Amino acid sequence: MTTALITGSTAGIGAAFGRRLAADGHNLVLVARDVDRLREQATELHDRHGIEAEVLAADLATEEGISAVEARLADRKHPVDLLVNNAGFGNKGRYLDVPMADELRMLKVHCEAVLRLTSAAADAMRERGRGGVVNVASTAAFVPRGTYGASKAWVVQFTQGAANDLAGAGVRLMALCPGFVRTEFHERAGMGTDNIPKWMWLDADKLVSAALADLERGKSLSIPDPRYKAMMGAVKFVPRGLLGGVTSRTGRKYGPQ
Repeated sequence: MTTALITGSTAGIGAAFGRRLAADGHNLVLVARDVDRLREQATELHDRHGIEAEVLAADLATEEGISAVEARLADRKHPVDLLVNNAGFGNKGRYLDVPMADELRMLKVHCEAVLRLTSAAADAMRERGRGGVVNVASTAAFVPRGTYGASKAWVVQFTQGAANDLAGAGVRLMALCPGFVRTEFHERAGMGTDNIPKWMWLDADKLVSAALADLERGKSLSIPDPRYKAMMGAVKFVPRGLLGGVTSRTGRKYGPQ
C-alpha cells in the first residue's frame, strides 16, 4: 500500500486530497499546525476507509516545522510515494499595507517550504524510481498580483523546471493551479467573498479528481477547469502593462474587503 503526505491537510483542497486518496486506499501522513484537527481528521479517514493515517503537527512558517516534514519525507524505511504541498495562505491588503513579517512568512511557506519538501521527497523517490509531487499553486501565478501571485508563479516555474530535470527518473512533478475554491482560505485572511460571481467558484473534490487525472497523464501543469483554462489562455495575449491594471482593479473587486 502506498503512502501520501499532505501539507495543510485539515481544510479545503488539502482535506479533499485526503478524502480522495484515503478512498483510493492510500495510507496518509497528515501535516498541519492544529494537532487536534489533525487527530480528528486521521480518526475519521481511518474509520471510514480502513487506511493508516499518521499525524505530523508542523508549522511550515518555522524552521522546526519544515525540518520535521523534511525528515519524514527522507525516511527510507517508511517511504512517501506522493507529496502534496498544499499549505498556504493569503494576506489582506495591498503592497506596503501588509507587514513585512507577514510577507516573509508567506514566502517561507509558499517558496522555501515547497523547495525543501519537494527536494526531500524527490530525492528519495528518484532512488526508488517512482513517486509523485503535486505543488498547489494558483491561477494568480499568471497575473501580476502582489506577493501571493509572485510566490505562486515561483511554484509553477520551479515545479515545471524540476519536472524537466527529473524526466525519465520515474518521478512526476506537477503544479496545480486552481481558481477560487470553497475553502477556509478567504475567511482566514479576513477577505470577503460575497462579491465573487458564483460561476468562478470550484468544488474542491472535483478539483482534486481532475488534478490526480492530470498527474497520471504526466502533466507538469494542471489548471483543472475549462473556465479557468480559457481565462488563463486569454491572459497570454493581453499586454503586461494593461494586465497589471486589470488585475489590480479585479483584485479590489473580488479580493479583500
